[in-house]
Parts: sequence; C-alpha cells; structure tokens
Amino acid sequence: MNEYGLIGYPLQHSFSKKYFTEKFEREGLKDCYFELFPLEFIGDFSVLLRDHPDLNGVAVTIPYKEQVMRYLTSTDKIAEQTGAVNCIRIKGGHLKGYNTDTAGFERSFIPLLQKHHTKALVLGSGGASKAVQYILKKLGITFLIVTRQRSESSFHINYEMVNDAVLHEYPVIINCTPLGMAPDDNTKPPLPYQYLDRRNYLYDLVYKPEETLFLKEGKKQGALVKNGFEMLVIQAEENWRVWNEM
Repeated sequence: MNEYGLIGYPLQHSFSKKYFTEKFEREGLKDCYFELFPLEFIGDFSVLLRDHPDLNGVAVTIPYKEQVMRYLTSTDKIAEQTGAVNCIRIKGGHLKGYNTDTAGFERSFIPLLQKHHTKALVLGSGGASKAVQYILKKLGITFLIVTRQRSESSFHINYEMVNDAVLHEYPVIINCTPLGMAPDDNTKPPLPYQYLDRRNYLYDLVYKPEETLFLKEGKKQGALVKNGFEMLVIQAEENWRVWNEM
C-alpha cells in the first residue's frame, strides 16, 4: 500500500482527505490511501513516521509549515528560500521538503491582476504568508506585511496603521491568516473596509466558507475578490506530482 497524509492541528475541516480519496477512486489507484494526522505537538511527527512505514508523502498545514523543517533531510530551492514547507516526499528514509503553496498562489492569483495592482498588503507572517511573499517578489509587486505586533521594519506595519491612504496606495490585500475560517467564520482581519473601492483586489487564502467576511466586505465596496480554493487544488496536484517523481 502507498500511504499519504496531512499533518497539522486541528484538521477537522480539512479539504485534503476528501480530495485525494476521490482522486484515487476516480483514477483507479486502489493501492493508495490518504489519512489525516492531527498532531497536537510537532514532536509527534517522529512517532508518526515510525508508526507509518508506508508513508510516501505528507502535506503540511497550519501551524507546522515552518516547524517541520527541522525534521527534514533536505529541501528544494523554493522551500529553502521561503523558509516554509507544505509538502514532504518520503523515499528510502529521506525526507525532502517542498513549497507548492507558491505554485498554487501564483497560478490562482495572476488572472485577476490589473495594471494598477503594483502594491500589496500581506496580512499575517506565518508559513503561508512566506509563500505569498515569495511570489509577490517574483512578480515585482511591492508589499507590506501587516500583523498585530508593532515592528521597526520598514516592510512591516500593524493593523492600526492601515488607513484610507494605505488602502489606496496598496490596492491588493491578501489574507494569510486563519481569520474567517470555519468554524470561526464570524471573524475577519481588522481593517477599515469602508475605504475600499473597485480599485482593490482582495485575495483570501481561506476557502471555507466560500465567501469569508473579509471577502464579503470587499465585495460590498465593489472590490475584486477571490478565495483560496483554486490555490488549494493546484497545490494538491503539485504535491501529487512531487510525491510521484522518480
């Protein structure tokens, strides 16, 4: 049997098990199966590997995209540069980390970009944010990272500093936080949404619910909006490609 899985915590609302189970059934891959491995502590990853010798690949989600790197034998160039991993290939005891969030974000984000979308606000600074930052640099889009903490970095501001002028200068807003994710779908990043307009493009890495409060607020003001479902599908297929590389 060829086993694959997802690590993170919690995982009760994961997309991956359903997606890969249906994929295996559709493609007649009877010797493949996919499991969820909710790890309350990253230290349990070593035990998981010991107890599941048939594991060929692991997807990684919140909150372990950065912490898992210390367990790897090696990483690819993009994972090394982003400092975050969401995909691990296991072969002959060798664990190699990849970042396929970058491909998922890039290919799903680009279609709605307009000429004036040259600056962006990146909400959050975790593992998912690092993949987004990598692609924005690649695309030549200037960005500021927005968090609740104050920072002396010129590339880092807190939410209290986001006003109408900032939203006008940085029309693209990308939510890399879990705010708005089910079951806490009554939450949203603390922004002055009343200053948004049709020039803005709001992209939410959250995909469940389909339309978060963050996106609803943007839509109400006439902004372009997109959720993270397409990104998730693209990175899942990229994971499958990585897991099956020779």
